[in-house]
Amino acid sequence: MSEPGDLREAVLDDGREVVVKRGHAPGAAAAEAAGLRWLAAADAVRVPAVHHHDRDRLVIDRVPAGRPSPPAAERFGRGLARLHAAGAPAFGAPPPDGPVQAWIGRAPMANVTGDDWAAWYAEHRVLPYVRLAVDAGTFGPAEAAVFERACARLPASDEPPARLHGDLWNGNVLWDGREAWLIDPAAHGGHRETDLAMLHLFGCPHLDRVVAAYDEAAPLAAGRRDRIGAHQLFPLLVHTVLFGQSYAGQALAAARTLG
Repeated sequence: MSEPGDLREAVLDDGREVVVKRGHAPGAAAAEAAGLRWLAAADAVRVPAVHHHDRDRLVIDRVPAGRPSPPAAERFGRGLARLHAAGAPAFGAPPPDGPVQAWIGRAPMANVTGDDWAAWYAEHRVLPYVRLAVDAGTFGPAEAAVFERACARLPASDEPPARLHGDLWNGNVLWDGREAWLIDPAAHGGHRETDLAMLHLFGCPHLDRVVAAYDEAAPLAAGRRDRIGAHQLFPLLVHTVLFGQSYAGQALAAARTLG
């Protein structure tokens, strides 16, 4: 969710090409650096190395440009399964040295922990954004009630907390011609199906191969497709808060899939 003015390319003294990213708020660059390092520590999917960060700026490797391919998509699926399996201390856990009050794009995101996925997801990944959308006039009381009913019907889960990228839309998956790279995380502990649901929501090259390879490496519980709407509530509500009415209908439709 970066804007063009936030980024510039540079070359280090040793010849390495990097990207310099300006944080949109104090501490945002440090939060992103913590997320990138946490994802990299899993040694599962390629992540740009962090060369420097301070209060306002982040300097990371520039990802070489390439095209996605079916073999790369399958490697990405298997790598994403390993990333999720690296785990997190709890649902909502921030990366080590990451802030509790973090961001997804330019929207606030609270990394408050919980042990029960459905209760945590409702309290910290759905209802805060419903309240923000109500405050902005995008939703009224009737629409808010739809989301409250959906939260009461979230599927129970005994999945352990996964190490999530957290903002896994197509624009944050780059391809170098051989491998996929992950950028711009909103990393936290969560349900692994939430990352996958975001890939479904915004598209991903060779998505069927990505998911098939993931499912082969780390089989998903039966009925996953029926739960996609529940896991898409989070990104759809974030986009409603950031971009307004254009996503409000999709968010309501996802909520109504839960009854």
